[in-house]
Amino acid sequence: MKSTGIVRKVDGLGRVVIPVELRKVLAIKEKDPVEIFVEGNHIIFKKYRPYNECIITGEVTPQNREYAKGLVLSPKGAEFLKNELEFKFNIKA
Repeated sequence: MKSTGIVRKVDGLGRVVIPVELRKVLAIKEKDPVEIFVEGNHIIFKKYRPYNECIITGEVTPQNREYAKGLVLSPKGAEFLKNELEFKFNIKA
């Protein structure tokens, strides 16, 4: 685990503020769900991503497909990726 050097106090309602610098780095926006894990005596916060969420569009659809090492793409995400690859490598797939 990497230390950030940031320390925050828990308020009377048990809340902890995640510093804006970390929210920016981790792309956590207001009202984004955050998953909470416990590992030994550590509390771990992780931006919540639904199991079947497209890595490009964020869509969760029954048509989403999982590829190598957990890469999930929706039909729109796959089309976007295909177009980007065709453009970048000047090919027609």
